[in-house]
Amino acid sequence: MTTKQQERDHIDRFLDSIRERLPMLDPEVEGLVDRIQGLNRRFHRALDDTLTEFGLDYSEWKLLGLLSRAGDTYRSSPGSLARMMELSSGAMTNRLDRLEEAALLRRLPDPNDRRGIRVELTAKGKRLYEDAIVVQGRKEAFFAGALTKSEQKQLNALLRKLMLEFERAEDGPPEHC
Repeated sequence: MTTKQQERDHIDRFLDSIRERLPMLDPEVEGLVDRIQGLNRRFHRALDDTLTEFGLDYSEWKLLGLLSRAGDTYRSSPGSLARMMELSSGAMTNRLDRLEEAALLRRLPDPNDRRGIRVELTAKGKRLYEDAIVVQGRKEAFFAGALTKSEQKQLNALLRKLMLEFERAEDGPPEHC
């Protein structure tokens, strides 16, 4: 083992502290879950810092992302966006108002429904979204750089197995879960 593999993190110390009191817990499983949760919090914190830098919050960034993937027109209906983001129509209206005021999107009449509107990502909104993605991507690549490309592929394969198990369980969890 190399020196890096022998290093202990705060999760190892935590597991040591509960091992005798909670012998029924599998330290490998607990370590895996605690590390994934800790990494998730840290990646979210880095994303929040990036979004603050660009004057966005997470839900606004997500909304711009949905529009950026909405085909060649970068358009969608407010109702469809609200459903995808699991928001009420009022909450969606507030987000749309703020982003429209910042000229990151615009509301247009729906050509197929004279009572409806379409929401369109502006060139400024697309550019801001992509600039934030680039900055966040660099941060993520920096941290992922702790692993070799081979290790990154291996970790992705292992995490994919876990994700697939959750996806299967969500369709009908076993009785013991």
